[in-house]
Amino acid sequence: MLKSENARPSGWVYVDVRGRDLASVANELRDAIGQQVKLEPGVSITYSGQFEYMERANARLKVVVPATLLIIFVLLYLTFARVEEAGLIMATLPFALTGGIWFLYLLNYNLSIATGVGFIALAGVAAEFGVVMLIYLKQALAERCPDGRNPTREELLDAIREGAVLRVRPKAMTVAVILAGLVPIVWSSGTGSEVMSRIAAPMLGGMVTAPLLSLFVIPAAYVLMRRPPRERV
Repeated sequence: MLKSENARPSGWVYVDVRGRDLASVANELRDAIGQQVKLEPGVSITYSGQFEYMERANARLKVVVPATLLIIFVLLYLTFARVEEAGLIMATLPFALTGGIWFLYLLNYNLSIATGVGFIALAGVAAEFGVVMLIYLKQALAERCPDGRNPTREELLDAIREGAVLRVRPKAMTVAVILAGLVPIVWSSGTGSEVMSRIAAPMLGGMVTAPLLSLFVIPAAYVLMRRPPRERV
C-alpha cells in the first residue's frame, strides 16, 4: 500500500514490545539502526506511536515535577515559617518512596508515565503525613514551653513522645482507608486496569514506608533539630 506522511512517501514497520519497558527497547533500536543502517539522501527515520507520546509526556514531567516540588516547599515554609522544618519534610520524601519502588519490583512493573503519576501522588500523601506529624510535635512542645524558651532535654523528649503517640491511631485509620481503596485497583482486571494498577501500585507500596517514616524518623530528626544547643557539639 502506498502511504504518505507530510507529503512524502513513507513505509511503516510495526514493532510490538513484550516483557520489557518501551523506552529501553526504542533506545536500543535507535542505536542499532544508527550504527548498522545507512540512509540514502532524502530518506529519514521517525519513531512514532506510544514511544512518541511517552517522550512528550516525559518532557512535560521534567517541568512539572520540579515545579511541584518547589510549590510544596513554599507551602511548607508558609506553614511552619522555618526553612529547616520545611527542609526536613522534603528530605524525608525520597525515603517514603522506597516502598513504592520495591512494590513495583515485586509486581515486575516497568517505570512508565502511569507509575510516575503514582509516585507523584505518593509524594503528596507522604508530605501530608509528615506535615501532620510535625504539627502535633510542635503543639506538644508549645504546651510545655508557652513562653517560647528553648526546651530542656526532658521537656523535648516528653513532647516528642506525646505528639508521636497521638498520631498512631489517626495514621492507622488513614493507611487502612487508602489500602482498602487501592488493593482492588491493583488486582482488578478489565478495560483500563493496566494503567490504573500501575498508578495505584506505587501508592500501595508506599503505604508501608511512608507511615513508618513519619512515626519514627521524623520525630527522631525533630529531636536532633530542637535539642539544646550545648548538646549539638
